[in-house]
Amino acid sequence: MQSRWSDREAEEFVERLAPRWGEDMALRVYTSRLIGRDPDLVMHGGGNTSLKGTVTTLVGDEMEALFVKGSGWDLVADQRGDVPAVDLAHLRKLRRLGELSDPEMVNQLRTHLFDAAAPNPSVETLLHAFLPHKFIDHTHADIALVVTNQPAEENEALVREAFGPGWAVVPYVMPGFALAKLAAQVFERDAGVEGLVLLNHGLFTFADDARTAYERMIAG
Repeated sequence: MQSRWSDREAEEFVERLAPRWGEDMALRVYTSRLIGRDPDLVMHGGGNTSLKGTVTTLVGDEMEALFVKGSGWDLVADQRGDVPAVDLAHLRKLRRLGELSDPEMVNQLRTHLFDAAAPNPSVETLLHAFLPHKFIDHTHADIALVVTNQPAEENEALVREAFGPGWAVVPYVMPGFALAKLAAQVFERDAGVEGLVLLNHGLFTFADDARTAYERMIAG
């Protein structure tokens, strides 16, 4: 796939959004739009992206935050309002739990928003939280679905051949708490990888800058 990154467009997003939201968020919005308008990466608005940063509370405390796409929102949107901010320190603590039901996971996300009026965070918020990178991109890329939706006995070998050693393979688990923990464990076994292939699901790429995370997705 060809990268759609444009230095001119990136600068325009920084000029327009950074004065209010900061450069990282401006570039997060920009690369989210690049992903969202590419039909080979997302189908019907699917996929999600995140940014790790900070928020300053009403009483002046600076707290770690995960800004993640809102559930049901489209990646082509270009406003920060559809990127709810969640208490990142609390999300990381949830990894200590042995299990967490979907309703309770949604409750934990909802009750640890920094803005009570924000949309519900993505169902894959914990996977973004449990990985250490500042920028994380997740897509249901066509090529990933073709390669990973194969008979179980062939699936992992085909993926490893197609994507190479720069990617780690995560066995299929329904999205939610269990998948988030498993994906983090797979990453930590080989923290040098540039992305994760989730069998029967899609791709995650990550980096400490927006362009690298995006172009790792394109290169995949």
